[in-house]
Amino acid sequence: MQLKEFRVDATEFRSLAPAGFYVAIRIGFAFPMVELNHLPAGWVREYTASGLMVHDPAMSWAYKNSGVVRWSDLVVSDSLGVLDLAKDHGLNFGAVVSCTDRNDPSQRSFGLFCRTDREFEARELSRLNERVLESHRRHARPANLTSAELETLGLVKNGLLMKEIAAVLKVSESAVKQRLKNARVKLNAKTGPQAAAMATMFGMI
Repeated sequence: MQLKEFRVDATEFRSLAPAGFYVAIRIGFAFPMVELNHLPAGWVREYTASGLMVHDPAMSWAYKNSGVVRWSDLVVSDSLGVLDLAKDHGLNFGAVVSCTDRNDPSQRSFGLFCRTDREFEARELSRLNERVLESHRRHARPANLTSAELETLGLVKNGLLMKEIAAVLKVSESAVKQRLKNARVKLNAKTGPQAAAMATMFGMI
């Protein structure tokens, strides 16, 4: 179940890409932290069943570059005609936005955006880029949690109660409460279990 803090408002994406879009925020080793798939169901089925991802020049560009590009600029590298197949589903014009952290390229966010009627205008590309970057930054992993706070969150994740955590760590219950309070503030979480769940999604515990 996706946490409230790990959501992206799709309203503007729907407005700018009325034919459909796919957004993946903070892809780690396997899955993105947030994923929005609003592409036509028929295209998703064909794309998946035919294994088109490995031949898709838009996906290839997204994983190798940062910035924005129109699909029309990728046609020369589309040897299997994936972008032509997309047109059968109303995805006539498209754009790719991709970004990573400057100091940590291991986590990438990207979006594929489509229109039926025309090419994306420069201002629209700029806005899509801003929105993906904004979501990427908002879901950045906090760097200021202490080892003691993470240790405490790990025990919360394992279902231990306050008294049990205090006993395991050999500290007072008030110390445990303070650690959890600090962790909640840093993670913008409302409860200890929510903070533990968020830390887990960030790969911190």
